[in-house]
Amino acid sequence: MKKRLLSGIQPSGVIHIGNYFGAIKQFVDLQDNYESFIFIADFHAITTIHNKDILSKNTLDVALDYLACGLDPKKICLFKQSDLPEVTELAWYFNCITTMPYLERATAYKDAGMKAKEVNVGLFDYPVLMAADILIQGADVVPTGADQKQHVEYARDIATKFNNAFGETFKLPEPLILKEVAIVPGVDGRKMSKSYGNTIPLFGTDEEIKKAVMSIVTDSKAPADKKNPDECNIFAIHKLFLKGEELDALRKRYEEGGLGYKEAKDMLYEEITTFIKPMREKREYYEKNLDEVKNILKEGALKAKENIKDKMGLIRNNVGVSI
Repeated sequence: MKKRLLSGIQPSGVIHIGNYFGAIKQFVDLQDNYESFIFIADFHAITTIHNKDILSKNTLDVALDYLACGLDPKKICLFKQSDLPEVTELAWYFNCITTMPYLERATAYKDAGMKAKEVNVGLFDYPVLMAADILIQGADVVPTGADQKQHVEYARDIATKFNNAFGETFKLPEPLILKEVAIVPGVDGRKMSKSYGNTIPLFGTDEEIKKAVMSIVTDSKAPADKKNPDECNIFAIHKLFLKGEELDALRKRYEEGGLGYKEAKDMLYEEITTFIKPMREKREYYEKNLDEVKNILKEGALKAKENIKDKMGLIRNNVGVSI
């Protein structure tokens, strides 16, 4: 039997090329090798989005993006997190055995605490809900970058603590570290992230993509100057789209001089728009067939719910709420 894989993305804003190369592409590449459960983490998004119209639109947009990028609903289970209220029930059981000092060590909480005077309880409790997402489906592996490994470690710790307190209930998931996936740089050189406002939208208009590409930060070297491609933000993104001889040829132009940053950006814009053209066409199809998308999510929810039925019975029995 195939091992079970689980992962998800928050509908917290427009999907960008960092989301694609850092996560979605891996989901697509792995869908033939694992029993994949991929969800839209709309519960998690409520930690920052408090507008029903924005949340519902973003959620549907992520479904469209997933399908456009190549996730096959015949191979994977695609569902909305909120269609499984059992996840929040399980998170409550976990809350009752998890201490505040333990959660204060979470990277997401530390990062948020640095930016805000007050952090809402949902964001503070984020790792617990994520542990519930992972453990309720009986995931064997969770694909993640090395910088996100802590989320899986939290799930393992909480599962161990629950098993010790209430009896053997959960297996311990393993992080599936995708070493070949580099951190995708944003237009300012930092990790591409919606929170930094430094993204290149995956399904933006040509104008939006071009504006983002042209805003990539560079040094002040003239076109004739020799340049180190490994220190260039533009080249770092080129590497996502070019391979082999094409990439080697571009590197040579950097090192020999004569390539201006404006030309490098124009080339990158062409690479991106060419790359996403077939995905755009698929997305346009699903935009015109929203009922089909909603039905895919509905069928995914039914499968996900059936998958957790026996597990929830065991959990409730072990906790003692079933009498």
